[in-house]
Amino acid sequence: MIVLDTHTLVWWASGIKAQVSVAAMEAIEAEMAGGDILVSSISAWELAMLVDRGRIDLSMDIERWLSVVGQIEAVRFVPMDNEIALKSVALPGEFHKDPADRIIVATARKFAAPLVTADERIRAYPHVKTIW
Repeated sequence: MIVLDTHTLVWWASGIKAQVSVAAMEAIEAEMAGGDILVSSISAWELAMLVDRGRIDLSMDIERWLSVVGQIEAVRFVPMDNEIALKSVALPGEFHKDPADRIIVATARKFAAPLVTADERIRAYPHVKTIW
């Protein structure tokens, strides 16, 4: 089981594999063979905001794109529940204030799963295992 950060999801699902590290691709491919690839629903919100602001172009409209990604057998979108919400506020140690990153990290911590991310601030955070 792994959790994908938003940018990793976009690069992987859009076929921009050159942006994804070898270790990240290996982790994703291993989970595709019968594992679980978790994606926080906050990533859907992040993507919708990026599309709306013209900061990212997807190959289809956001609703269809998310639907297609959600049909990948190993992928499971995880809604933010009360536990994740509370964990995102009470992350141990020092962590930056970006709410989406906090929710994604809290999701990885809830499921005790590594977070696949290129984000250096998250990778430097010692309270979540990361892959990149």
